[in-house]
Amino acid sequence: MEVAGSGFRDLPAGCIAHVISFTCPRDSCRSAVTSSEFRSASESDTVWDRFLPSDIRSILDRAVDPVAHSSKKELYFRLCDSILIDGGRMSFALEKLSGAKCYMLSARELNIVWGDTPTYWTWLSAESYRNEALSLSTGFPEVAHLLNVCWLEIRGKIDSRVLSPRTTYSAYLIYNLLKESSGFKYLKQKASVKVGANESTGFLSLQPAALRPRRGFRRRPRFLGMFFSPLEEETGAEGVARVPCLRADGWLEIELGEFFNNEGKDGEVEMYLMEVEGGYWKSGLTIQGIEVRPKKN
Repeated sequence: MEVAGSGFRDLPAGCIAHVISFTCPRDSCRSAVTSSEFRSASESDTVWDRFLPSDIRSILDRAVDPVAHSSKKELYFRLCDSILIDGGRMSFALEKLSGAKCYMLSARELNIVWGDTPTYWTWLSAESYRNEALSLSTGFPEVAHLLNVCWLEIRGKIDSRVLSPRTTYSAYLIYNLLKESSGFKYLKQKASVKVGANESTGFLSLQPAALRPRRGFRRRPRFLGMFFSPLEEETGAEGVARVPCLRADGWLEIELGEFFNNEGKDGEVEMYLMEVEGGYWKSGLTIQGIEVRPKKN
């Protein structure tokens, strides 16, 4: 009599699904191509329920629109595309490969100094901004557009408890800068991300490279009260400034800093961008929000 061989394929589907649930979403999808048994097990709710956040029900309750799904796997991949929550003031998404939680705070959720003063800032609806910015769309109902300020200060915060534990995160300012913007060419902006006793600080250059002065004009004076002081565009005593990247959606993003979220017990994550010392008036900046997502290696 032939004795059946032993191995994973001989295990009950529920047992295989239980084992796969201890891997990660990427490995689960990879296992699906090895055999029909693994494909069936890897698509079960047992597996994908493990990959969803433990507080997924409360997150879905905060969604602006219902998230339709027929299985936990479908729900997982639906959440890999961001959804609006909290009345459209924030968005939530899952990082596709790991399942780590990502949040974006809309401009309305940020503390923008002079943000409610029409002389300095204006608030544009998503539709009106899409028309003005040549089809550049935003997932939020409105964005903040800078008319003219000397004191630029933007702050945001998020509770570390809502983020994935044992994960290194980065915070990014999501913005756009008009070609006719002013006040950003020769000045660096200071940025910081702080959680608990740990703080990550650095200097940024919001001006995209295509809009910066030619290399032969890298040094320019800045006006400080009644005195002029030279400032290099990229480097100086503070070190090299971070520069923005163009996103797939057409917006610019620039890293404000990073932090490690251990068990989510360090309180609020505080983030800010500031430029208040240069003496230049600044205009042409549009803020969509601040995104907090896992840092890529």
